[in-house]
Amino acid sequence: MAAGAALGRAVAARGLTLVYGGARVGVMGAVADAALAGGGRVVGVIPKSLVSKEIAHDGLSELFLTETMHDRKDRMIALSDAFVALPGGFGTYDELFETLTLAQLGLHDKPNALLDTEGFFQPLVALMRHTIEQGFAAPEHERLLVVERDPERLLDVLAAWTPPPLGSKWLDRRGAP
Repeated sequence: MAAGAALGRAVAARGLTLVYGGARVGVMGAVADAALAGGGRVVGVIPKSLVSKEIAHDGLSELFLTETMHDRKDRMIALSDAFVALPGGFGTYDELFETLTLAQLGLHDKPNALLDTEGFFQPLVALMRHTIEQGFAAPEHERLLVVERDPERLLDVLAAWTPPPLGSKWLDRRGAP
């Protein structure tokens, strides 16, 4: 929660807009509340079916209601310039891997990042490196994901990030399909 609030404050202090899942509870809510308290613009995107379950935030700059989770992700991707995952559950992983896969396929050139609070994501980072070592992803794909522990440093790295040259995911190292 503290890392989420620190990220929200940093986003607001830099004059950035926070686009997130639209809830007023949990880590997402902490990020949004801190950004709002810092005078930031906060845009939420939440499916209509989750408004009562996730307790939609009623103090946002803007709140989009979508029909489905897929619509939610599409809208968040369209509205965002970068993607940051904080410690969370399966929904967090779903959103992270969707944006990471779209980047891997060259369908967007926006940075993906993990705010690695207290090393939460280290097992995931190790798995991703193992995936690359085993040849299931190209070495350059590791650069698609920024991993930082400090929110300010994370935003600095995202601001300077450039997409790596990707080549083709579907060719082996010899260039054959």
